[in-house]
Amino acid sequence: MLADALLLQLGYNATLVAFGATALGLAAGATGAFLFLRKRSLVSDAVSHATLPGLALAFLIMVAFGGDGRSLLGLMAGSAVSAATGLWCVSALTRHTRVPEDAAIGAVLSVFFGFGVVLLTVIQSVPSGRQAGLEGFLLGSTAGMLFTDAVIIALGGIVVLLAVAVLRRPLTIVAFDPGFGQTQGLRVARLDMALMLLVMAVTVVGLKIVGLILIVAMLIIPAVTARFWTNRASVVVILAGLFGGLAGYVGAATSASAPDLPTGPIIVLTSFVFFALSMAFAPERGVLAALMRHRRFERLVHLRQGLLAMAQGQHVYESRTRRLLRRQGFMRPDGVPTATGKNEAARTLRDEARWQVVRASVNLSDLAMRDDGLTPTEDVLTADQIAEIDRRLGPPEAV
Repeated sequence: MLADALLLQLGYNATLVAFGATALGLAAGATGAFLFLRKRSLVSDAVSHATLPGLALAFLIMVAFGGDGRSLLGLMAGSAVSAATGLWCVSALTRHTRVPEDAAIGAVLSVFFGFGVVLLTVIQSVPSGRQAGLEGFLLGSTAGMLFTDAVIIALGGIVVLLAVAVLRRPLTIVAFDPGFGQTQGLRVARLDMALMLLVMAVTVVGLKIVGLILIVAMLIIPAVTARFWTNRASVVVILAGLFGGLAGYVGAATSASAPDLPTGPIIVLTSFVFFALSMAFAPERGVLAALMRHRRFERLVHLRQGLLAMAQGQHVYESRTRRLLRRQGFMRPDGVPTATGKNEAARTLRDEARWQVVRASVNLSDLAMRDDGLTPTEDVLTADQIAEIDRRLGPPEAV
């Protein structure tokens, strides 16, 4: 069943939802990457919650003019106006008062969402309100999605992606160093507002599929997931878009393959699965890689300390150190150093003496070196520098 859904074999509606969710995921991931790099992830929460009053007001206005109030385009327009108002309120509170941005976001989020809940309660008392289905915009609802709805969502995602591609370079500069961006002639305030508008666009586009509460996860989780795999900002943006698009596609297919599974939450959970796998298995920043680096470091510490003890004629007591020395062929089972072990111990003692000179030397203090106490001097210093240090130390001592 899931294989059929992934191959788009479950019918017209499931295919529409899959394409719409993929477009939304691509746009949300790429936009959220800049929001994450700019360290303004909380803003997405304020924008998403600020859409609820506009959604309810748009329904009431359309009903008042004789419509049924369910036009997706009309509801998205109302949500956009409400979200823009919320953004303006956050910006005004931050700029013109002493209220910090996080407090302003919390105030706007709670007030707008509370006002929206009150309006939803009012709508329930309207004769046509009980069948409005506006509750589906809280967590997303794809049941009965029309072709026009899918086209609107897909086009909205494509437009956001194009805007991200156009603004990629200035947004990257501002995300890392706003001061440098100003010296380059960039208008940081306008770029921040452009980013917020992109976030607002993604939020409005994603109301039908993911809902205003869960859209925050679509903006942030793919960006955090991508960060595990690279240190380059441009690659983070690309990977975030890919992770978001893949989560949208797989989540929509999973939801379509099983009855009564909500699409929005499944998409978010799929995105979290990618995040958890990346956190565990990413080659540089993953937990497994960190554990392996730690174990290698411990092994190097044990070997070096054991060799230094052997070089100074001391007994090696630590069982793990003795085991590692025997495994490397540096020590016999009875604890007596082998010929290879004696040579390696002498080399390690000489290397430690070189580091002592380097650390204490004024002339060599400006070397660009990585002295972690384990790196051999041959990997850091030049041959001439090593020769100079050995000249100061004199001939090496035999072990």
